[in-house]
Amino acid sequence: MTIISEGRTTNEAIENGLKQLRVSKDKVEIKVLENEEKRSFFSILAPRVVKVEMKLKEEKTEKKEIRPKKIIELTEEELSKAEEHVKTFLEELLPQLPEGTTYHIKRDEAGLIVELSNKNLGFLIGYRGETLYAFQNILSAIAGKGIDKKVRVILDIEGYKEKREKTLEELAEKVAKTVIRTRKPIKLEPMQAYERKIIHSKLQHNDKVQTESIGEEPNRRIVISLKKSR
Repeated sequence: MTIISEGRTTNEAIENGLKQLRVSKDKVEIKVLENEEKRSFFSILAPRVVKVEMKLKEEKTEKKEIRPKKIIELTEEELSKAEEHVKTFLEELLPQLPEGTTYHIKRDEAGLIVELSNKNLGFLIGYRGETLYAFQNILSAIAGKGIDKKVRVILDIEGYKEKREKTLEELAEKVAKTVIRTRKPIKLEPMQAYERKIIHSKLQHNDKVQTESIGEEPNRRIVISLKKSR
């Protein structure tokens, strides 16, 4: 995107252009078209006008998180061993959980899917699923004991992840509409990589907005902004 901006001085012309583009100075290429010093005797009484051409630099947005990861396939023997490890752990844990808690373990080519059921397990989910993901990491470590390959364990509690995914998709659409209306970027709160992937995937085919992850874990977050015109 290229614009022509005007001002009484070069700096004022640049500032006016940056406000119009809603970006910082390092995001644009600047070319002075009319210098305020070049003024003739006959134009001395005319209003001073400086024109600059400003072109947005190309930016690369993050797309790593929406690429499918390579699946490490496990043998039946490895899956059986991993399932036995998790089952033994959960059987020992059940007496410590609310009465009536049940679990179900399913297999896939890369590991296990564990589902815990009991409406009183909110404390195992935690704020924004933080406790759930920590527990999931523990189960992954337990499942992979004595197995050379990485064993992936996906944990869900009372269908939390499905509900959270729907909430995040609705949030992505709502924020995208706000960005389009206000023409201003919006930063979301820090999220798990799994949750950021949901936002990226939901908006990756939107022709008006783009998503980018910024910051370092555990405070990594998504910025949703307008796509730059070419």
